[in-house]
Amino acid sequence: MYDVVIIGAGPAGLSAAIACRESKLHVLVMDEFPKPGGRLLGQLHQEPTGEWWNGIEETKILMDKATALNTEIKCGISAHHIEKTDHGYAVHTNEGVFESENLLIATGAAETAAPIPGWTLPGVMSIGAAQVMTNVHRVRVGNKGVVVGVNVLSAAIARELQIAGVELHSMALPASNVVTKDHANPRKVMEGLVRIAHLAPSAFLRFGSKFAKAEWVRNIAVSFYPKGGVKMWGMPIHIRKAIVQINGTEKVESVTMCDITADGEIVKGSEKIIEVDFVCIAGGLYPLAELASVIGCPFKYVEELGGHVPVHNEQMETPLEGLFVAGNITGIESAKVARAQGELAGLSIVKQKLRDQKDINAKIQQAVENVKAVREAASIQFHPGIDEGRAKIEQAFDEYKIS
Repeated sequence: MYDVVIIGAGPAGLSAAIACRESKLHVLVMDEFPKPGGRLLGQLHQEPTGEWWNGIEETKILMDKATALNTEIKCGISAHHIEKTDHGYAVHTNEGVFESENLLIATGAAETAAPIPGWTLPGVMSIGAAQVMTNVHRVRVGNKGVVVGVNVLSAAIARELQIAGVELHSMALPASNVVTKDHANPRKVMEGLVRIAHLAPSAFLRFGSKFAKAEWVRNIAVSFYPKGGVKMWGMPIHIRKAIVQINGTEKVESVTMCDITADGEIVKGSEKIIEVDFVCIAGGLYPLAELASVIGCPFKYVEELGGHVPVHNEQMETPLEGLFVAGNITGIESAKVARAQGELAGLSIVKQKLRDQKDINAKIQQAVENVKAVREAASIQFHPGIDEGRAKIEQAFDEYKIS
């Protein structure tokens, strides 16, 4: 019987484990990936300050702390079912059942698929898969490719691919269909571009993004968007062009790109064939929260957080006693926010287990303020209105407890 089992060895899970072990709790961290670190392992980008964020190095820092505290970490284990017991929780895995008084689910996020004709060809992959293959496994995903989907995630990873020496022809939107409707809308995509323009190497783009926060300015920008795209890091980003077809017989050979109107409609006769040997599809991220639903944790759909999110409070507690959540399962944000949330969740678990521990309330309050500070200092946000989204989910927690 563990004091706490943590599902997910990413920044949230490892930070929570460290906080728990510092108070001598009996902790087990499990993850289905062969190595701990989660999505941190694939991250490599330059901050606006000029400093480099290296996910592998950040993982090493967390693992050194966890190892020094003799934290039990099991990788290559998949949790497929959880049941509530009289004494806590039973986590069913491919290596047996692990029982615990408390449970932290820190499973992160998953990518949303954006279907395009031809997307089943070898050489088509999600943008996250390209990141893992490049930065974790050191495998070149191809010689020349195109990114389908313009958002915060695709822009960041496209830069990582460039740094690794992979040639990218451009980034463009997907053709509009039931699934890709928002991702294919130039006006909605422009809102996301404004949130990452400050990362661009061009001072003109950074300056212009300040004015583009006004809706009427964005509408003008979409209407008069350059046909050759706007270049970031030397790569054209198109929001008035869409990939309507991925072509090839046994593998990717080219894509068909078309001009689109400001409303996302295809301009007939504008088709152009672009020769590439790989395609990265970027449909965005959503909280990977299925395990929380298995045990009956209540959910609320919050668009600002990326989808259906387990109901939880500011201290990362759910309405189910002993069940906690942290990281992107609570809403799509950066790894730095996930790390801060993990520490907060760990302290909340310590309070649950050791109710009379000295100064625990002060430590939790400090951790709450740290999460807010890290969020406020984040260089990019995946969704607008993150603070409003957090307020909605915390209100849902209060309403659920009252009922």
